[in-house]
This record gives sequence, structure tokens and C-alpha cells, in this order.
Amino acid sequence: MSAEPFTVMAKPVGSLCNMECSYCYYLAHERPRGLARMTDAVLEAYVRQYIEASPGPAVQFTWHGGEPTLAGLDFYRRAVGLQRRWLPAGWECWNNLQTNGLLLDDEWCAFLADERFDVGLSLDGAQWLHDEYRKDGGGRGTYAAAAESARRLMAHGVRPDLLCAVTSSATEDPLGVYRALRDFGTGWIQFIPIVRRAFGGALDAALTPDSVDGESYGRFLCAIFDEWLLNDIGRLDVQLFAEASLVWSGAAGAASLCWMAPSCGRALVVEQDGGVYSCDHFADPAHRIGSIACAGGGASIGELADSPAQRRFGGMKRAGLPSRCLGCEWLSVCNGGCPKDRVAAGEGGEPGLNRLCDGLRMFFARAEQPLKRVVEMRRRGERPEAIMAGLRAESLARSRAVWRGVGRNDPCPCGSGRKAKNCCWHKRPQ
Repeated sequence: MSAEPFTVMAKPVGSLCNMECSYCYYLAHERPRGLARMTDAVLEAYVRQYIEASPGPAVQFTWHGGEPTLAGLDFYRRAVGLQRRWLPAGWECWNNLQTNGLLLDDEWCAFLADERFDVGLSLDGAQWLHDEYRKDGGGRGTYAAAAESARRLMAHGVRPDLLCAVTSSATEDPLGVYRALRDFGTGWIQFIPIVRRAFGGALDAALTPDSVDGESYGRFLCAIFDEWLLNDIGRLDVQLFAEASLVWSGAAGAASLCWMAPSCGRALVVEQDGGVYSCDHFADPAHRIGSIACAGGGASIGELADSPAQRRFGGMKRAGLPSRCLGCEWLSVCNGGCPKDRVAAGEGGEPGLNRLCDGLRMFFARAEQPLKRVVEMRRRGERPEAIMAGLRAESLARSRAVWRGVGRNDPCPCGSGRKAKNCCWHKRPQ
């Protein structure tokens, strides 16, 4: 058993995929030729070692890619069989499959339902937005296929988590993106910001055109939060809102998302050849910490998770915090964010600042007090409808106070600098 709990993302076909998403960070890696699928021997070693390293009694397996369904349905039948073989009495396994949905026919969906798989389905909101970035190998948009997979999964009793990439285009219509995802009725949405540097990794390098900047990301999150807070509590959850609530609830005390934790290094990756890496965003030779497929034995996956190299990797998140983070009132919530995004320069050129810092600070300032109130009202047993009704009444009162005495030609209260009639006049309370 490992000294501390850890998770593993297994990639049965590595970065191989049947799509060519323009923002995919795997495109910078050399993809294997042919179907380089994880062998049965590597699969069994992974399943056995991961179960042995787990404190139990529930073990969470996550299957990722590339596109993990390219491994074939029989691969997952073998995986489930191996889990049952190696599980101690009284233990259970949970499986999570992250997919683009293109191969999910009824046979796949029936299997996922029967084996109680959780499914994360990539779906970038409205069709125009999804098809702008998420194309198949022939350059065709894939929204129709992904949307049909969402509906097919629901028909089989599987409610997929919808994973939406936040690009520069997405920030132009945050409510359109959110409402399109909400209307699938799956109950869970994750927003994943795209942050890619345009030039070779230099500190503070320009971002690619599809990347989201901090301020735009903050406005995107705040617009969606306001909509969710007044209309959708109890109807669906948004991952970031739920994780922030965990921190501010005072009960759990910490988010479960690795990028919000004080240190990282407890989310490893196993590639199709058995190679083990520190993190999916650092699956490069410098961060290869071992292999579960070494001839003649070697370190187990539990030992690799606790290895000095992995401990150093995890500790660098805290050790590399810039002064702006150390003095920030939101440090306990984001802890500097994901190391892959900490590529901006802070005051005086100090390295290690998150490129999304301004946006996260904007969101936390907007969300803290409302989420604390929601947590408290839930603890009192108030129903979602009553919570939202109270919040809507308070919001209306605040809005009336803000707009009191403001005329069409006065500066807009939102602070844009434009006249009210050319800005938020249509949003004022009637």
C-alpha cells in the first residue's frame, strides 16, 4: 500500500486518437504508428499493482487517451475481469472512461451501464463552437456524433459528465455555452481552460489564438456562476463551483481537484507501454519515473508514487509559489493553480505566476460569499427552490440599488466606461 492515497490515469493507446482537436496538447507529441494498445501483460500488472497500493475498499480506475475506446470493447471486458480477480473480499472497483464519444454505439453503452462506468464526454457547448475546434481526421466537425453519444448514454442509464474546453471563442458567449450543455440534462459540467504558449515555452510568451486569457476566463466563469446560482442549484453541478464550496464549507477543508491542492504529484499516468509519468501534462522523458513493465521486476506503481523523484515533483508546486501568491487572499482555494499554467511573470519578473490568475481572483471574489450562503442554507435543510428564490430576491434588491438614479446617458454602473444605453441598460431591473 502507498503511504498516501494517489490516483492513476491509464492510457491504453497512449495519445492515439481518431480526432484532430486543434487545441490538443498531445498533438505536440509523436503519436505511435498503428494501434499501439496496452498488452494484456501490462494491463494485468497495472490492475494488480494499483489495487495492491490502494487503501481500499473502493478503487477508482480512470481510462484516458488520446481516445481510450480505440483499445476496443474486449480490452475493457478483460480489465473488468482482472479487477474482479485481484480485488480483496469486500472491496469494489469504480471505472471512469474519458471519451470523445465517436465510437459509442449501443453495445458500448450497454457495457458501460452494466459495469457502472462513469463517463466523461468531451462536448464544447454549442455546435458552432464544438465544430470550430473538434474535428475528425477528415477535417469535419464532430458535434453531431458527440451529442448523439450523450443522448445514447442517457438512454442506457449513464449520465455522462460533460467536459467543455474554454477557448477564446467560448468566452464570447458564456451563457450560450452553458445553456447548451445544461440542456442535455446530465447534471455535471467541467470547464477546462485552454492555455497554450505560442513560442517554445519561454516565460510570459504569447498565448496561442485559441487560448483563454485570465480576464476573459474570469468573466466567463462569473457569467455562468450568476446563471447557475439563481436558476440551477440542485439541477446540475459545475465542477469548479462544487470544489470551491468544499474549501469554503469548513467541513472537508480541501478540494479534490489536483490543481487546487497545496501540492501535486498524486495523480500519475501509465502509458500504453507501462511507462509511469509524474503527470499527464508532464508526460515527457524528464518526468518518466519508472515502468510497471520492466523485465525482471522493478518498482511497483505504489513505490513509484512515493519515490523521491515524484515527491520532489509534487513539492515544487508549493516551493515555487511567487510572492503574489503567498500574499493572496485566495491562496487557500487555488494554491497557485496547475503548474502547467504557471508560466507568467509576476512583480519584478518573478516566475511561477498562473496565466489565469486575474480570472481566478475575479471568480473567487464573486463566488465566495454566495457559495458560503448556499452551503449554510443547505445545512439548514432548505430546498434548492427556496435557496434560489431567496438569492433572486436579494439580487434584484442589489440591482435596483445600483441602478437607482442612473439615466440612459449616464456612465454604466458596470464600470465599462460606456454610456448605460450602450451597455447594460437592457439588463436593468424593471
